[in-house]
Amino acid sequence: MIQKTERTTPSRYGNKRMFYDEETVYPILDEALFCTISYSLDNQPYSIPTAFVRKENKLYIHGSVGSHFLRGIESGIPVCISVMLTDDLVVAKSAFSHSVNFRSVIIFSNAEKIDDFDSKALFFKELTEKIVPGSWDYLRPMKTNEVNKTMLLSFEINEASAKTRTGMPNDEEADQGLPIWSGLIPIPSRRLSPIPDQWSQDIPLPEHLLHL
Repeated sequence: MIQKTERTTPSRYGNKRMFYDEETVYPILDEALFCTISYSLDNQPYSIPTAFVRKENKLYIHGSVGSHFLRGIESGIPVCISVMLTDDLVVAKSAFSHSVNFRSVIIFSNAEKIDDFDSKALFFKELTEKIVPGSWDYLRPMKTNEVNKTMLLSFEINEASAKTRTGMPNDEEADQGLPIWSGLIPIPSRRLSPIPDQWSQDIPLPEHLLHL
């Protein structure tokens, strides 16, 4: 269950844009392909982007068992996880009032290392299906040593918040009648036609990629 805390409460204005419910937080996490994990180790700050998948109230990431990043946080040190989806550039009549329509999530959590083989294998399937839906059964099955060479970490989504902005520009009343165009410039994230590599030139595009 997501709980509002001092760290997830805005220090200034913006409360009307903040949300602390699973119905808002989870869909943003499920749509985003990547998150950024920030932490401090030996007085040195780090901020690492990585792919992830959410299952129930946990967020999962993976990497090589030799990864400096994963080995640094597997002990459970505090981390901050951020995700942002941008929907529109908000163009106002003054630069001061320009903005962005967005959906974002911030999570404060600690890593838990998962060593169970079956849990790790299931994660790989779910992450693969998130990144390229319908591809898991099409691909060459994952080998045992590939699972063993990969570290899996999970993070509970208990202390989290979502922040969003929607709608048109909020021009000052005195600016609203100016002969200057204002409105939205949509910037959707979309998948384009797949491009084959040199070994796939003569292989038909599989069904699951036709519908991306």
